[in-house]
Amino acid sequence: MRAIITGHSRGLGAAICAALLEQGATVLALSRKGNVTLAARHGERLRQIPIDLADASQLLALTTTEDWHAFLGGSAPAFLVNNAGDLGPVAAIGRQRGSEIGHAIAVNVTAALILSDAFVAATDAASDRRLLHISSGAARSAYAGWSVYCASKAALDHHARAVQRDQVPGLRAASVAPGVIDTDMQTLVRSSTADDFPAIDRFRALHRDGQLQAPSDTARRLVDYLLSPSFGAQATADLRDL
Repeated sequence: MRAIITGHSRGLGAAICAALLEQGATVLALSRKGNVTLAARHGERLRQIPIDLADASQLLALTTTEDWHAFLGGSAPAFLVNNAGDLGPVAAIGRQRGSEIGHAIAVNVTAALILSDAFVAATDAASDRRLLHISSGAARSAYAGWSVYCASKAALDHHARAVQRDQVPGLRAASVAPGVIDTDMQTLVRSSTADDFPAIDRFRALHRDGQLQAPSDTARRLVDYLLSPSFGAQATADLRDL
């Protein structure tokens, strides 16, 4: 079993990477920074490649290498988890700044779609191949101040729907919202202002009342679903409903 994951250096990505390794997968992890703890614990079963996921040229270079095709070649099951995400500008339209918009779309959408295409192209011989986008409730519920983040996650949802219609042999795909998790992104959300993000009191209350999910618990449930026979039955799903 082979798996590729993006954004594994911390938070939910680190927890998903750990859960995959604990399930016996050999993992190729893509992030700007490595994960020293996971590397020490799992040795050669974790291969880390430093990469800027916002740079499409780096992704294109990676996915045309012999190493990429060697890792994904063969009949063993193969999985791709597009986890890396950027909250992007938190502000109403007109105050978002083009550079921040471009970076968020590059990480959240462009990188995921480039990697997905290259993953499928390289796994023709795999007995089982699965594509998981980490989505968000923001893909399905609009929030003032989050128009870029909402749009980027909605793009992943619709990508999964269209991929299912492609009916590629042996491929299952799903875009799954994991719920509200206690990560650095939530810390960033709570540091916003009500002017930029009117729903801020709700997210501060979730933290104050201990209602944020632990990354490790969420990751185990995500990986259990990814490996389950029911994965991909729905193009989009919320982990809390599975």
